[in-house]
Amino acid sequence: MTDTSQRTNPDSGSGGTSPLSKRGGGDPGTRGRTTIADGVVEKIAGMAARDVVGVHAMGSGLSRTFGAVRDRVPGGGKSVTRGVKAEVGESQAALDLEIVVDYGVSIADVARDVRGNVVAEVERMTGLEVVEVNIAVSDVKLPDEDDDEDEPSQRVQ
Repeated sequence: MTDTSQRTNPDSGSGGTSPLSKRGGGDPGTRGRTTIADGVVEKIAGMAARDVVGVHAMGSGLSRTFGAVRDRVPGGGKSVTRGVKAEVGESQAALDLEIVVDYGVSIADVARDVRGNVVAEVERMTGLEVVEVNIAVSDVKLPDEDDDEDEPSQRVQ
């Protein structure tokens, strides 16, 4: 059996380096595995959905109510993932979003824009293929309705 691999002999005077002399072998970007948590994709999708004109809020009325209470607790902070559920595999992601739209906007246009923005941002930031984005419109924000997420009015003045 003959050895067909080429090796550079340091004494041969060629000055080249052998592919066998590299440590680890192969492109460093291909060594190891990257996993992305569902919560990471949920945050990206939540931010992308909120950027669309016509999206008033994310989540159902109940989750927004609980979220408003949690937001007022010190250290609670606003939940970017409210109204977003992601399933992440090795190379693909599927998302379910629940949104509240502003009155007067075309729900079909808002849903299309949300879907496009979410797909673009998740794929750009994670490299995952987004196979579906399901959108449920749970409410419409009327102009004269109080906003659940506004700061509470003071009881005493």
